[in-house]
Amino acid sequence: MTELEKGPTGRRRGRGARERILSASQRLFREQGINRTGMEQLCAAAEVSKRTAYQHFSSKDELVAEYLRRFDPTVLSGVLDHADLTPRERLLAAFEIPPTTPLCPYIAAAVELHDPQHPASQYARDYKKAVAARLADTAREAGAADPERLGEQLALLLDGAATRTRVLDADAFPTAAAIAAVLIDNAIAATDSDEH
Repeated sequence: MTELEKGPTGRRRGRGARERILSASQRLFREQGINRTGMEQLCAAAEVSKRTAYQHFSSKDELVAEYLRRFDPTVLSGVLDHADLTPRERLLAAFEIPPTTPLCPYIAAAVELHDPQHPASQYARDYKKAVAARLADTAREAGAADPERLGEQLALLLDGAATRTRVLDADAFPTAAAIAAVLIDNAIAATDSDEH
């Protein structure tokens, strides 16, 4: 193999390049943001040439869209699928997020991109709608009077707590959880009073 057939650090070109690019984008986009991460820096971190990067992704926009598309599509499954918890407990468990958790990548991307037509913006919208729908499904299981409304309220609280935690560098999730408990209990109590 000649030097021309090797990548920037001697690795064979093409072998795992796409995954290395995506892995580097995940790390760099989360650490420093999409706009502050240049393609040269991404290529260096992924150990690929710019040419190789553009063979896999025709543009940075395409890479950003793929970066978001690869996040877990089973929205909140780690929390909302716990069979050992009641639906109310599962809803509250959604707020047990360590303050060191990075800002939601969908929020970060939507704020940075400023383009509602960008494919990544569509992924962000779809994901945020899926979060609210998943919370509404669990609210329905809990017996909420208006599960869709409660799902939207809880989704808004989660996003607000995540943003405030990041901006203020202080854990906003306990306060959000306390508000969520009141909302959940009122929504369930409304159902109970409607039945009497």
